[in-house]
Amino acid sequence: MAQNGGLLVDVEVEPSKSDEVGDLKDGLKAVTLGAGGVGEVNSNTKNMFEGVDDIQTYQNASESEIVEVGRQRINSVTSNQSIRSYDSTGVESAHSGEALLPDVGYHGGGGGRVTPKNKKTRGRENTPLIRGSGGRNRNRSEYEDLDDEMFNNWPNDPSFNDLIKEAETAIDAGVYPTRIYQGSSGSYFVKNVEGKTIGVFKPKDEEPYGRLNPKWTKWMHRMCCPCCFGRSCLIPNQGYMSEAGASLVDQKLGLSVVPKTKIVMLASETFNYLRIDVEKSKAKKLVTEHFPKVGRKFNRLGLPPKKGSFQVFVENFKDADFHLRKFESDPLDPDTSKNFQQQFERLVVLDYIIRNTDRGNDNWLINYKKSKAASDDEEATPASIEVAAIDNGLAFPIKHPDSWRAYPYHWAWLPYAKIPFSQETKDLVLDKISDMNFVQDICDDMYGLSLTDKGFDKQMFEKQMSVMRGQILNLSQALKDGKSPLQLVQMPSVFVERSRGHVGTSEKFRNFSNTFTQRFQKKAPFFSWC
Repeated sequence: MAQNGGLLVDVEVEPSKSDEVGDLKDGLKAVTLGAGGVGEVNSNTKNMFEGVDDIQTYQNASESEIVEVGRQRINSVTSNQSIRSYDSTGVESAHSGEALLPDVGYHGGGGGRVTPKNKKTRGRENTPLIRGSGGRNRNRSEYEDLDDEMFNNWPNDPSFNDLIKEAETAIDAGVYPTRIYQGSSGSYFVKNVEGKTIGVFKPKDEEPYGRLNPKWTKWMHRMCCPCCFGRSCLIPNQGYMSEAGASLVDQKLGLSVVPKTKIVMLASETFNYLRIDVEKSKAKKLVTEHFPKVGRKFNRLGLPPKKGSFQVFVENFKDADFHLRKFESDPLDPDTSKNFQQQFERLVVLDYIIRNTDRGNDNWLINYKKSKAASDDEEATPASIEVAAIDNGLAFPIKHPDSWRAYPYHWAWLPYAKIPFSQETKDLVLDKISDMNFVQDICDDMYGLSLTDKGFDKQMFEKQMSVMRGQILNLSQALKDGKSPLQLVQMPSVFVERSRGHVGTSEKFRNFSNTFTQRFQKKAPFFSWC
């Protein structure tokens, strides 16, 4: 803001050259970053804050200089931009329309001004753990390239919308998510303002092989045993998409065993960030405190939001292994046992369709409440049991496991897996999965979900759907034949692939036709029991 003739003039941030820096540059150099001061900031950090240094000031300029610069800028002001001037009392001046607009320069270290055209296209998928170092050409945080205007907004799901707003409100109030120390990735319990856990957030870049995974176990795995790095049948760093996809399939089939899961964007101090992102956030806050006029021009003051899966937290559930051991010594009553068998079969249907490669008895949950007899204070309550399928991040493979491990379903060794599928399960899913139009609807919904990922690859997606269609084909045949879950997993692995051809003119169907071919898996993994 410049003073000229008793008028205060609003200014806007515009790119400028570093040789026009004024007194404000000297003031900003006094701002220290961390305990070590500016001198300890590396070259990349200096580039990131180069724009902050390149801010012009007109407080010490002469009137002729201000007028000359204003004449140069007056032609660039469009009709929808308002230029207001005020006198020393804060009242708008009568000469507001004649106010001149001096330059205030600010540009980031990413090289050039970000325009709406290249904002979405310049951000690329960054997976250094898979491609090697990969970070040499990275100039700035990729999170700033995400278009977050449409995120965290679900008009058709107001309950989930309100839940995410509770999480955001809690973070703003200082109730931060807490890291879950179990597992090999960065996942967090998200709370509301009262401190109650309401969800589980799993950022994409903190997955087992993500570049910001806070757990060192997978880093050691890659460094010490690169030949066994990851699972060859899965697309790396797509766990958050698999979590949301499992919830989508669950809702389409009406299984109701997966807690609602969607893709969200959250930012918190407890998440694992690059040092440069943390320092940028601190610097912007300091600049805003000392120079509010400049601070209002920043796109973001806090840490960049992270994209990941958010799963609704389920209460009073325990690991299935805990209850299964108890059921051996204290069997369920007939009605509760029948209910549990039906929910177990729904878990089987889900895992088989999405080809979950990580289903042990410790990552699906049971909520069991014993029956209570009537008393003076309470009425009699029957026993109830519920099943919840969590940790679905290692599903939707591009092929059936054929390398070292088979990644079997551990529920296949339970006695419940030897019982043929019930009529209730057949009535629930058989008609749906026997209809290829319904199956294609699931594939289309999965396609729309996968498009939200920067690293989306249509060829890889079609391989995932080929495996899923083959699993659905086997499942429908097993239900018709009255087989059990154990017999289901013993059926040969099948792919149902689109026939390659140039059918149609639209981009969506240019590479794949609408006819399908069936192919059986020939290669078997070395170990079949793990």
